[in-house]
Amino acid sequence: MIVLGIESSCDETAAAVVEDGHRILSSVVSSQVTIHRPYGGVVPELASRQHVKVIIPVISEALQRADLQMSSVDGIAVTQGPGLVGSLLVGIGVAKGLAYATGKPLVAVNHLEGHIQAAFMQESNPSFPVVALVVSGGHTNIYLVEDYGNIDLLGRTRDDAAGEAFDKVAKFLNLGYPGGVIIDRLARKGNPQAISFPRAYLEKDSLDFSFSGIKTAVVNFVRKYGAANQQNEGRPSGVSGISAKELPLPLADIVASFQEAVVEVLVEKTCTAAKRFKVGQLVVAGGVAANSRLRQRLLEEAAGLGLALNLPEPELCTDNAAMIAAAGFHKLKQKSGPWDLNFDAISRWPDKPADS
Repeated sequence: MIVLGIESSCDETAAAVVEDGHRILSSVVSSQVTIHRPYGGVVPELASRQHVKVIIPVISEALQRADLQMSSVDGIAVTQGPGLVGSLLVGIGVAKGLAYATGKPLVAVNHLEGHIQAAFMQESNPSFPVVALVVSGGHTNIYLVEDYGNIDLLGRTRDDAAGEAFDKVAKFLNLGYPGGVIIDRLARKGNPQAISFPRAYLEKDSLDFSFSGIKTAVVNFVRKYGAANQQNEGRPSGVSGISAKELPLPLADIVASFQEAVVEVLVEKTCTAAKRFKVGQLVVAGGVAANSRLRQRLLEEAAGLGLALNLPEPELCTDNAAMIAAAGFHKLKQKSGPWDLNFDAISRWPDKPADS
């Protein structure tokens, strides 16, 4: 079965052609980083306008790279949510138009379920059940995945997502956008033990996350010690409102310590979930899953606990349409029609990704 996937939940316009849920025939992603960089984050109106501008060329390129016409496609899958409503509506509108014009079946896919599905598109796939950590700019959730479409939420962020915390800290430090990539790169030169930033583990046995506190701790640290260390010369530049000589530590040490605090909580809670539910397989997906320190710590901890770890390739961690097509493949297999085009965008999805 050949599925055309369409993804437009945030600031990436993507289309992909996937065969049988795992063989990627083509994957095209049009990035909007340069558009949003001056603002330090995604501007929803600009994102939706850019989707309108490029989505047809992106779909055409995906079909061309796969050397296929729409007549050879067996079904269409599109991201229904969660995400920015204006952005989602662009992808959904085009997908409905294609389905109506060609008579091809169309399924709506949860973006988070797509991220989980990305881990099953490798040469060596995990076996069910798995504990899945989906960690990105908008979400930090842990799921118990019993099978395709049988997914239960175990824990979620109560405030900022991990990727959101990365972006906000990077913005405060004037490091640029996207913040997660920049912090990851800079932190490799720093000492992750230089500062003991707080780790929010919340209530005993909780698998929920909270990252707003660590973000505030970084801001307070820089402001407090920056004012007290005006004689400290030769520090890296780039900090919002603080001159280079006011920093108490090299900037690389500050971001490395911040990153370590976030990664430590992510790794510990994910491994705790696996032990609690007696699951031997871990899956980690979402944009932050491309973070080099997170991948390193997960590999170390999983090996120590005897857990099998499946990490998608970095290009499958970030938003893409191949994961949407793969998730759509399983939905198309389970359903035989009639195919309903009367669905709308969902900005916030219910707790269970497979629910519609």
